[in-house]
Amino acid sequence: MPHSPDPIARLGGAVKRYGELTALDGADLRLQRGELLALLGPNGAGKTTAIGLLLGLIRADAGTVELFGQDPQRIEARRRIGVMLQNAELPPTLRVGELLRLTASYYPAPRALAETAELAGIADLLKRPYAKLSGGQQRRVQFALALCGRPELLFLDEPTVGMDIEARQKLWAAIRQLTSEGCSVLLTTHYLEETEALADRVCVMAHGRMIHEGTVDELRARVAMKRIRCLSALPLEIVKGWPEVSEVRRDEERLYIATADAELVVRRLLDADHHLRELEVHRAGLAEAFTELTRDADEASDNDQREAA
Repeated sequence: MPHSPDPIARLGGAVKRYGELTALDGADLRLQRGELLALLGPNGAGKTTAIGLLLGLIRADAGTVELFGQDPQRIEARRRIGVMLQNAELPPTLRVGELLRLTASYYPAPRALAETAELAGIADLLKRPYAKLSGGQQRRVQFALALCGRPELLFLDEPTVGMDIEARQKLWAAIRQLTSEGCSVLLTTHYLEETEALADRVCVMAHGRMIHEGTVDELRARVAMKRIRCLSALPLEIVKGWPEVSEVRRDEERLYIATADAELVVRRLLDADHHLRELEVHRAGLAEAFTELTRDADEASDNDQREAA
């Protein structure tokens, strides 16, 4: 998605320190209208700090932070967002419908209660006390509270934690509907399949910096490794001896091979086993690309620390 000149949320060289710890070290981020940006990174990468800056919960020590072109702490900007954080403290004795009406009252043009409940999949929970809900049901209610104000920008921090597969897929469908209507979404998640299913762009963080930004396919393309699967009687020791093979294992008759030169390995397989069957070649998954990127960032950080010592 091409960048427009006016992103609705932006970090420009943002720096945030907590004593001697630098949580953000010149972070840059741009979120465009109507897109879903997945913010990925290992624990301690700076994701929570970046979101805290954009929500106006904390102030940057240096750099620029904008929400709809304004200071994120301005009420005019905050009324245009919805937030679903990983941990939420809500009045346990209130019923779900009461929580929705209370939250909607803070916004100038909220969704109707029935519309919000239908979109979040909680129409059957409206009369139940919040404390009596399961963890997954509470997450669905928190999602409903985030979208009830008809936000232009939705912050979703690990939104499907505690949900079963069916509830997760329903929430994905709701998120797709919101983005199709023009709502922007900033998503943080440890479920990489969630990123693959939803994200227009991915931003990977490590050590307080943005180390990669692009589409899911562009992130995968950073990794040369491919996976080969096939049914073959070839001895494992023979395949292990091929210099192009990085890893190989067998599960009954099926071989699983990792290689950066899939074309050459496939030719070797076909030459060595004329009874080869069910040959499949897959590009690297998002998990492998994410792991390689963050490992490279860790190594670069270690080198920087050694040089500074």
